[in-house]
Amino acid sequence: MTGSTDPSPRGLSRRGLLALGGGATVALGAAGAMTLTGPRPQPGAAVEHGLEYPFYGEHQAGILTPAQDRMHFAAFDVRERCSREDLVELLQDWTYAASRLVLGLDVSASGAFGGNPLLPPDDTGEAADLGSSGLTITFGFGPSLFRTATGEDRFQLVDRMPADFVPLPKMANDFIRPEISGGDLCIQACANDPQVAVHAVRNLTRIAIGRAQLRWSQLGFGRTSSTSTTQATPRNLFGQKDGTNNLKAEQPDRLAEHVWISDGPQWSHGGSYLIARRIAMTIEVWDGLQLGEQDRLLGREKGSGAPLSGGSEFTEIDFTRTGPDGKPLIDERSHVFRTHPDNNDGIAMLRRGYNYVDGNDDTGRLDAGLFFIAFVKAPGRFARVHTNMARDDMFVEYLKTTSSSTFLVPRGIRDGEFVGQALFT
Repeated sequence: MTGSTDPSPRGLSRRGLLALGGGATVALGAAGAMTLTGPRPQPGAAVEHGLEYPFYGEHQAGILTPAQDRMHFAAFDVRERCSREDLVELLQDWTYAASRLVLGLDVSASGAFGGNPLLPPDDTGEAADLGSSGLTITFGFGPSLFRTATGEDRFQLVDRMPADFVPLPKMANDFIRPEISGGDLCIQACANDPQVAVHAVRNLTRIAIGRAQLRWSQLGFGRTSSTSTTQATPRNLFGQKDGTNNLKAEQPDRLAEHVWISDGPQWSHGGSYLIARRIAMTIEVWDGLQLGEQDRLLGREKGSGAPLSGGSEFTEIDFTRTGPDGKPLIDERSHVFRTHPDNNDGIAMLRRGYNYVDGNDDTGRLDAGLFFIAFVKAPGRFARVHTNMARDDMFVEYLKTTSSSTFLVPRGIRDGEFVGQALFT
């Protein structure tokens, strides 16, 4: 399959199988009885238990899908000696493996337990018997895949790079660590079981050996937004309801306006830009604030999520309403004021973030916060909102962004295609 752009994912390529098997070329040749490839699994062919979401469709899963409870996000760098043909082959291998994983299956037909005992198994096996658990796998392309920092066009893709795919400006609370930012490719694996999500990234990383290497990754728990009207609003690590006004899957007109790419190269249409930012929270400082001050900084009641202008959680916010002292009930420097579409030229985004706790620092404080993920139709739209927030939002005093990345998530994968195929044809 090397060098071919054949869209049919008939199974893992030879290089993908060698990566899974640790490069045991001689042993592979002797393993004539191994079943290394097979037909693409069809929906309904998975284990009988567990929630399943379709892998194929107009848009990639993991965007509009009701947000799951767990997430493993990973970014990759394509190796220097990797050719355009090698990159296509990797995407074909990832597509085939992902189409099986979301059904609760191993990455290949022989899987974790059915292969040659003299070879490493194709699948690591830790998710056996856990089912699909609502797993979605979303793939994205970084700007460096099109043009490196030095201007190199490694894969002859620079002329297909959308003009909107521009770097985000530096924000007031940015303390960006390059080693945990960026990447040529990304994978977002979300599931309701953490082991299912980690298993997916682990095995896709194995398949990439020799062609791409893991650059950085982040685990997340406890979704911090709702992407469907069927879901209740969750809470972040500050104890606040997060994402009350998030865009929802049931709003196709608003999604077309704010999320799906409709300008630029035809191959990008129907995709979206994924903004990923690791935002550290000063948990201990926040915990010392009076409840009323916490409400003022956010612009909502911590318990109910209702705006300070009155009503319940989903009551439309009235920024003009004043209190007995004549002052606005919602401070103009509050988080909800600075980020609301009414104060940002109507711009909205689809948020899909997760809480994280990565141990503690050397002072004994939690290394914790929000792994912020948002989908927008152009990075500049996110930058417009976030710049407004970073400049005047009182909330920023308790936040520090340590990682920032932007990826273009191609449109959905159609039956018989590989992810991002339109980019290469």
